[in-house]
Amino acid sequence: MKENLKYGSIEVVCGPMFAGKTEELIRRAKRLKYAKKKYQVFKPSIDDRYHKKNAIVSHSLLSEDAILIEKASDILTHLDNNTEVVIIDEAQFLDQEIIIIADTLADNGIRVIIGGLDLNFRGEPFGPMPQLLALAESVTKLTAICLKTGEPATRTQRLIDGKPANYHDKLILVSASESYEPRTRKSHEVPDKP
Repeated sequence: MKENLKYGSIEVVCGPMFAGKTEELIRRAKRLKYAKKKYQVFKPSIDDRYHKKNAIVSHSLLSEDAILIEKASDILTHLDNNTEVVIIDEAQFLDQEIIIIADTLADNGIRVIIGGLDLNFRGEPFGPMPQLLALAESVTKLTAICLKTGEPATRTQRLIDGKPANYHDKLILVSASESYEPRTRKSHEVPDKP
């Protein structure tokens, strides 16, 4: 039996909105392209913020072609046999199966790079991200700039008609700057948070 000499891993890039997570994934993809590594990029179809739906797109409009998926298991359906690296953006929108899939891919010698919000607008761990962070060999936690204080922001503030969203408002609302902004812990507001 031939020994698998590839070493898989999980890398997570996380932080609030406007921290540059997608831009960092695109930067890593460009390095992979330069190194002539076979990689595939995936993103949940719910992320339709920009006109180019079959790509991951940063807020600064950098882009990288991507395969749209409805659920985590769709990655396995689209995975090419010779893929060395799998990049997944907006992982917080995927189902919990992404945890097992990422772990299995890494166990099989594939480098898995995952981007996503670590906290939701309530300031609580978001979807499968806490488990992915725990499994990761490498974590890059980015910050944005708080629009109220100018300090490093670690939270995402949801605004509805210019006012902080209530704790009991709908959890997922995909949008851009008109609905969200980065905030520090101190300036992050969530009315009715227990």
